[in-house]
Amino acid sequence: MKQLFALLLAAAPAVTFAAAAPNLDSVVITDVTIVDGTGAPARKGSVRIAEGRIVAVGDVIPGNSEIVIEGNGKTLAPGFIDTHSHHDFDIPKSPDMVAVTSQGVTTIIVGQDGTSQWPLREFYAKLEKDPIAVNLGSYSGHNTLREQGMGSARRAATDDDLARMSQLLEDDMAAGAFGLSTGLIYETGNFSTPAEVIALAKVSARLGGRYISHIRNEGFELMSALQEVIDIGRETGAPVQVSHIKVGVKKLWGTSDKVLKLLNDARASGVDITADIYPYTYWQSTMRVMFPNKVYDDRKGLEFMLKESTPPEGLHFSRYQPDPTIVGKSLAQVAKERNTNPVDLYLALMKLAIEYEKAHPNEERIESVIGESMREDDVIRLMTWEHTNICSDGVSIGHPRGHGTFPRVLGHYVRDKKAMTLEQGVYKMTGLAAKHLGLTDRGTIAEGQSADLVLFDPETIADRATLQNPTALSVGIEKVWVNGKLVYQDRRTTGLHPGQVVRAPKKTE
Repeated sequence: MKQLFALLLAAAPAVTFAAAAPNLDSVVITDVTIVDGTGAPARKGSVRIAEGRIVAVGDVIPGNSEIVIEGNGKTLAPGFIDTHSHHDFDIPKSPDMVAVTSQGVTTIIVGQDGTSQWPLREFYAKLEKDPIAVNLGSYSGHNTLREQGMGSARRAATDDDLARMSQLLEDDMAAGAFGLSTGLIYETGNFSTPAEVIALAKVSARLGGRYISHIRNEGFELMSALQEVIDIGRETGAPVQVSHIKVGVKKLWGTSDKVLKLLNDARASGVDITADIYPYTYWQSTMRVMFPNKVYDDRKGLEFMLKESTPPEGLHFSRYQPDPTIVGKSLAQVAKERNTNPVDLYLALMKLAIEYEKAHPNEERIESVIGESMREDDVIRLMTWEHTNICSDGVSIGHPRGHGTFPRVLGHYVRDKKAMTLEQGVYKMTGLAAKHLGLTDRGTIAEGQSADLVLFDPETIADRATLQNPTALSVGIEKVWVNGKLVYQDRRTTGLHPGQVVRAPKKTE
């Protein structure tokens, strides 16, 4: 497998550093409105942190020798937990993790969509030697297991393949993985059978792991793809989560209630199924997802997808190494410039990308597209389901979700659209996210919890990242602490790297 931890080739935004505030053993954050991550009503108070932990909450009177940080009535919440992130790609270029901290995020969970760092134990050892600004945990990726255990196979696994993959998964679980992640829409996961996935999910479940999935189809076969996750939850008894849940084709727009009925019925039958979601109506992925049968010269399949899912004017190139001049443009725009039709152009660009990839085997992220295929009323309905937490699915390339997800929820959906209360929005980013990971020491403001905190202004918080400027920093995030250390203030990083490796809780008999 190409090492995901290779240096990013994309240019990273320039980062300036704020003067690091004093970080003594005891700090009191005074005059804040505490939204504690449980969903409880906001309340006025102060918070004392010491040695990386929250040690007092409420009517806290600072001592003479303590550092006092005036909150000026702003909102203090637990640091946001991104349960589905790809920001590990950013680490080599930016261990300050400005894309993450600028959103108020203090913990990221990577290894998503079936692809994870390998071997995970070595990745964790590197992070413990050279920490980053935020906490990081990971799943073990099914596609990575396939690549390491059976090569880049476009076929189902044999019994011997399963045995090798099971051992690799056990190694990742011993290193602290949260469980198994799949990307069943991607190669080579889409060639796996449900029986293969269940067999590996059982290995994870036996070791106390969870299961999270980019399902096989987020469009026309959405319901059957969701049923596969439900079946895995029922077969293994493990908690299961649907990654970045969406209704991704026009024909199914408005059917989010049917989706939620399926999930609620599964929960009522004993399956612990949950979801995460990002707050946008457009996705980002590889160009290959536009070919439903994974045959990359399939004209009819491509025509169907451009008609029923993502039209040429709504499909944007966010990365294309063979010809970077098309980046930022839509398929319709490039087709017009080249006096050709979108289908012929896309087929030619896909062929060129495959040839480029073969000629540059060590280069990561050859191509990427952003597609508009969702409707906002479905996004709101799925986001406000009581078992959905917020995620970014982000990396600092192309899609604005990589820099804007969490402020967008609090600004656009909480304050402006009033889709949920501030307390509910924060809960979905903190306490609920922690619950969906099995974490008990992060995600709420309470004595004994890790001092991961974000101070923000609910009146001004907003995302600024766009398709045209995807790395623009959000506004309204005042300060961010990770394990008691100030890592972000005044829209700049402090240069501190107090992040910890977050391992899954050990299974108890």
